[in-house]
Amino acid sequence: MLKTKRLLLSAALLVCIAAVVACAGKKKPAPAWNPVTGHITTRWAAEVGPDNALPDYPRPQMVRSEWLNLNGLWEYAVRPAEAAAPEKYDGHILVPYPVESALSGAAKAVGKENRLWYRTTFRTPKSWKGRRVLLNFEAVDWETRVLVNGREAGAHKGGYDPFSFDITPQLKKRGDQEIVVSVWDPIDEGSQPRGKQVRNPHGIWYTSVTGIWSTVWLEPVSDAHIQTFEVVPDLEGRKVRIKAAGSAAAAGRPLEVSVLDGDQVKALARGKTGDELTLDLLDPKPWSPDSPFLYGLKLTLSGNEGRKADEIAGYFGMRGIALGKDAAGRLRLFLNGAPLFQFGPLDQGWWPDGLYTAPTDAALRYDIEMLKDLGFNMMRKHVKVEARRFYFWCDKLGLLVWQDMPSGDAYIQPQDPDIQRTGESANEYEKEFAAIIKALANHPSIVMWVPFNEGWGQFDTARIVDYVRSLDPTRLIDAASGWTDRGVGDVIDVHAYPGPAAPSNQPDRAAVLGEFGGLGLPVRGHTWQEEKNWGYRSYTTPQELTDAYLTLIEKLKPLVEAGVSAAVYTQTTDVEIEVNGLMTYDRAVIKMDKDGISKVNRSVYPLLSPETQAKPADPDKGARTQ
Repeated sequence: MLKTKRLLLSAALLVCIAAVVACAGKKKPAPAWNPVTGHITTRWAAEVGPDNALPDYPRPQMVRSEWLNLNGLWEYAVRPAEAAAPEKYDGHILVPYPVESALSGAAKAVGKENRLWYRTTFRTPKSWKGRRVLLNFEAVDWETRVLVNGREAGAHKGGYDPFSFDITPQLKKRGDQEIVVSVWDPIDEGSQPRGKQVRNPHGIWYTSVTGIWSTVWLEPVSDAHIQTFEVVPDLEGRKVRIKAAGSAAAAGRPLEVSVLDGDQVKALARGKTGDELTLDLLDPKPWSPDSPFLYGLKLTLSGNEGRKADEIAGYFGMRGIALGKDAAGRLRLFLNGAPLFQFGPLDQGWWPDGLYTAPTDAALRYDIEMLKDLGFNMMRKHVKVEARRFYFWCDKLGLLVWQDMPSGDAYIQPQDPDIQRTGESANEYEKEFAAIIKALANHPSIVMWVPFNEGWGQFDTARIVDYVRSLDPTRLIDAASGWTDRGVGDVIDVHAYPGPAAPSNQPDRAAVLGEFGGLGLPVRGHTWQEEKNWGYRSYTTPQELTDAYLTLIEKLKPLVEAGVSAAVYTQTTDVEIEVNGLMTYDRAVIKMDKDGISKVNRSVYPLLSPETQAKPADPDKGARTQ
């Protein structure tokens, strides 16, 4: 009997052990997530989920081999702005889609009176042991504070520039590591750069974006590592200058830079971090919209005893930007030593499912490919800055970019003087603009900085132009697109709806049409709301819209011949209730005859004579004609 009881106990114990092992082997069920319904979505939204939220490497011009993507489901909570960190969270949010968006799974407004909290955990890979760990945020709107394992990691103000914290001191030796992020965003109740975000969307003003809206990720580095590098191409001089900055431990360390054409090394230079290295390219391949050739780049930093401390891969394009005169003596925009008419749409960068955040990398690429197919060679990125992968696709596919600085603060009418910003407001604008320029400086697609649009937040215009020129003397500046010209910058820019129109030719600034068109057509089943949509001028059928567009471009052609050097058509897509896009908001419908639009667009470029009477600018002296 005793033996039988022992056998029964042993069997029961084995069953319990098996049950424990089985339970331990099971993963915890994933938190529920579903996109919020109620509005149209793009076709890419169906591909999005907690396991594949923007999985692509976020910094294509400075690639390291090891990284950890933190996109996915995080906990979130909305609490009063002055409240302490939540003990219990409201639910789960899909990072990096903004909390107001459908793809976040929340679709909640936050507002100035509240603070948005995030929480997640991660484990550092064993192979990272002994190295420093950087926590990178591609974009968070607006005032951000980060805690790691309950300890302060850093803070940041700004909605459009990437930032990083070295979280090595906050990490535990083993086990789960906790990240808590809190974000406060005053939206349109503050003076900070915000673009077209408002609490109450209407007309040309759209749904606000709060908190994380681009990839969050980790990367391991040595004590001695490369932090940034600057590439300055000199196509006419057949050389490229490269200067790398490193961590404190990297000061004075040997640095090797290689320029690659495929697998072939075309140039090599050695020096130290902080040195400006010049690499000669005997027969450089220029970058242009028609031939967007990109050179590969490898930077290798040596550590102790000649061992490799850091290595990054990147790319750059050889292209020259300048003002110059055509055969008739009119000032034109030059690319690679010849006048090039720059023609493309105003691009808002909004998505019905992700708002500021494209649902997938393929969606980002699609917009650029479609603009190329439609015969455009440029876009004006309107009062928004994109994630760095967007500019990578512009670089790779060959689309010029005029980059607006996001607007903020108050606005003025055409006849008004510049606004008087507070010191804090001016400082936030200038600090963020400098960070944006630094982050995007190496992208060959970006050819123009646009500090102000239609008087929105416009202040100290002449000083801001000088400030931007000091930060980047290699590109042109459109000081004030539309309305409030102060006689400074590299272009004189007018807006006309539907237009077209032209500013008067000037001896020292090129004439451009910064916005025109805005021809509207709501496409049933593809609008943000069924009724009360609008365009600057409305049509009822695709054929009517196509005919109106063709007429508009025919009217543009004599203006180009007379001196207009660029034109920006409003706009790439519909956005919310604004239905003057070339495509619907969900990118499902091209609203005009594609072949007809492509043909008429391409007929504009030959109107500029390739002959020149003035050389492009000396790259050592900046982008302007000398």
